[in-house]
Amino acid sequence: MSTDLTFTDRGVDVVYEGTEFELEKTLIEEATGKSYRDVTDHEVLAIVAEDPELDGEPVRIGDVL
Repeated sequence: MSTDLTFTDRGVDVVYEGTEFELEKTLIEEATGKSYRDVTDHEVLAIVAEDPELDGEPVRIGDVL
């Protein structure tokens, strides 16, 4: 099953194994020790999934927004 991430200014909307939830910006910053805009999609996937499938190059949230 795939994991869908939608990036917003408030955080990341996640659909993981059919469950929808939001990771708030501050939670992501605390988990990674980085500014929200400097965190990559791969780092967010690592927060969500135990063993994520990481395809392609990581993309910074700041580049997506």
